[in-house]
Amino acid sequence: MRLSSKSKLWTAVAVLMTLTLLGVLYLLLTYSDPEQPLRHPPAEGEDGRQPLSVHSTGEPAPTASPPPTPEPTPQFLDAVWIGVGDVMSHTPQLPGAYDAASKTYNFDPYFAGVKPILEKGDWVMANLETPIAGASFGYTGYPTFNAPVELAEALNNAGFNLLSTANNHSLDKGEKGLLATLDNLRELGMQHIGTAASQEEADTLVISEKNGIKMGLLAYTYGTNGIPVPEGKPYLVALIDEEKIKEDIHRLRSSGVDLITVALHFGSEYQTQPNEAQKTLARSLAAAGADIIAGSHPHVVQPYEIVDAFDEEGRKRQSLIIYSMGNFISNQRGDWKDYGVIFKVHIRKQLPEGIIQLREVEAIPTWVHRYKPDHAYRYRILPVEETIAEATDELLVPEQYATLQKDLAVLKERLDSMK
Repeated sequence: MRLSSKSKLWTAVAVLMTLTLLGVLYLLLTYSDPEQPLRHPPAEGEDGRQPLSVHSTGEPAPTASPPPTPEPTPQFLDAVWIGVGDVMSHTPQLPGAYDAASKTYNFDPYFAGVKPILEKGDWVMANLETPIAGASFGYTGYPTFNAPVELAEALNNAGFNLLSTANNHSLDKGEKGLLATLDNLRELGMQHIGTAASQEEADTLVISEKNGIKMGLLAYTYGTNGIPVPEGKPYLVALIDEEKIKEDIHRLRSSGVDLITVALHFGSEYQTQPNEAQKTLARSLAAAGADIIAGSHPHVVQPYEIVDAFDEEGRKRQSLIIYSMGNFISNQRGDWKDYGVIFKVHIRKQLPEGIIQLREVEAIPTWVHRYKPDHAYRYRILPVEETIAEATDELLVPEQYATLQKDLAVLKERLDSMK
């Protein structure tokens, strides 16, 4: 039987009303509060509880292990190592520093121009290439030196706290002069390395801690200008012996230091490039655990290099080898002997691993300005690049500025030639 058009209309209306009522009923059953937004049922574990799984026995399984503890955020300790070359005391340096009224010397003007740089260091180290034995030994220059105690006082005032005393002039005034030098340095509270008053002192590890970073310190010289070390007293001056140095490095590492500086008085005088013996020894010691090798003796600036090595745990590390830092203060002139370099090394220790990084190495060329305002010479150490940039020094003439500019370019190229 066919439905009329009116019957079809009512049937459709009925179906529509039924669907509408079912939809309303569904909404009422699903949401208890019409004011609340639409929500989906929480996913497993979304309510903060661990979902349970059921074994075939029907018993709940043990809860899952807690999430792993996140790795701690690395922390860093930072310190700055500064090293310079030879501190010498030639005879012409003395008259201009002497005050006849007080009968004392004042060497502070030597370092005034570089003191702001030195003060930024935590470890500030120099090669003291003269005994400082006191007036009773007589003040003398080349070839057997002895400087007034005021020179050590000026170094202390400028910020130096470490002095390598192992060099070819250590015994210029004999055993007594060496011992007097150590006494004078101790009175000033200045740490020396490389010479000692007894075997016990020579065997004692020298460790200096700054900002939570422990640095071990060693120093050695190739010889003592033919002056024999007194028989039975090898402890007076530490001579270069590769295997002995490696043993000392190992002792320091075993003591728990973070890094090691080795001062080496070696190489050929007045040569602007390191010889093969220097390179072989320095690289061998770097491989054995030395982090910084501070070279002296040539009296002119030589290049530096950064070499790869590995620590005792097999982690890659880098060592800085400075072959020669030149003359920091002396009366030597010309042929690059009146130039030196201040090395500034930024050191970072990463915690908790204790990894050491040499993050930045700055090489700051210096020049010894010698001038004669009256009867005697005066001396100043000037940072070359800064002096040129400021161009306001009333004691310098245009020709000197031009020479400094030209020499600076040569020094930079030389310093970087092995990088």
